[in-house]
Amino acid sequence: MRRGRLTEGSLPSAGPIGQSDAPSSLQNHLAPADSSAPLRTHFPFTLPRGYADADGTVHREGTMRLATARDELVPLADMRVRDNPAYLSVVLIGRLITSLGTLKSVDADIVEHFFAADLAYLQKFYEKINSDGTSVASTVCPHCSHEFDVDMGSRLGE
Repeated sequence: MRRGRLTEGSLPSAGPIGQSDAPSSLQNHLAPADSSAPLRTHFPFTLPRGYADADGTVHREGTMRLATARDELVPLADMRVRDNPAYLSVVLIGRLITSLGTLKSVDADIVEHFFAADLAYLQKFYEKINSDGTSVASTVCPHCSHEFDVDMGSRLGE
């Protein structure tokens, strides 16, 4: 079953995404996990537009790591998030990007200067690598005991 994170609607989503919507670099990694395969924790991405630094260099190739529970909790105490809950995705994604082009480090101050298309892409990317690859949950009718699947959607908290 898909688990909710943080609070409902706290990390904006561009809508439901399925395995076919995942970046091509993830397609092979979203198949059911082989228990003998090592756990993959870092995933490469390419921003649709790219981040232009102060020198005008555009950085598009990067890596994002899987989120831990701490990664999802720490931003909730950030004053920027408390003042503006929409800032949560900026702080969270800033914690998870481990590399971007030739930048020495990436944080929320850099992420807040991303183009909207790049932030939306990274939000989808985050959802995909941190989920089990599906938003469908199996359930049982309490009245007739019929088993069926329910699409839980891709927004956090749904």
